[in-house]
Amino acid sequence: MTGYLEGNLTDPDGIDALLTTARKSLDVVAELDCPRLNLHGTGLDAKGLPVHPAETVTSTMWLTATDTLRRVAAFGEEAGRVFTLENLNLAVDHPGTPFARAADTLALVRAVNSPYLRMNLDLYHAQIGEGNLIELTRQALPYTGEIQVADVPGRCEPGTGEIHYPAIARALHQAGYTGVVALEGWAQQDPDAALDAFQAAFTCT
Repeated sequence: MTGYLEGNLTDPDGIDALLTTARKSLDVVAELDCPRLNLHGTGLDAKGLPVHPAETVTSTMWLTATDTLRRVAAFGEEAGRVFTLENLNLAVDHPGTPFARAADTLALVRAVNSPYLRMNLDLYHAQIGEGNLIELTRQALPYTGEIQVADVPGRCEPGTGEIHYPAIARALHQAGYTGVVALEGWAQQDPDAALDAFQAAFTCT
């Protein structure tokens, strides 16, 4: 579920809003018993665009974001929940979002180095922004709390685009990943067929 309602990682007002709403999210988590809460590099509007876009991410922003995420991880530790920082893409869905690339979110999670802050590795976004997905999953796996998938282009189920998800599933299995793999996309046509395709792609033989 979402781990915040508004705010960002880098400016004082945005940090206050993010931390305040992160605590509110934890109150809801206690009722739902949801193990993970998702974050982004900044707050997004209804169209998925950053409320405060950033063309350049400075070294000060990096340091401030790391400190903010340490505070978020401390919230997670107090509540026994894990926050996940999701990578996005700049080219299609989320232009202007700071810390959007998978390499950026991984760097932040590594810097915080807490089991209560992990990466939500979104392979749809990573394919658009970076590619080299199998190697990316191997590098990120020690810091990964969840993996999200959809095919490119179209953001539909595996098998509708250019990503060969069975090969990624085998690599994850060989690496010993036993966590959640979530389908975050749309059915290209029949919803049941889309779920069958997702299951088939992630059933290693």
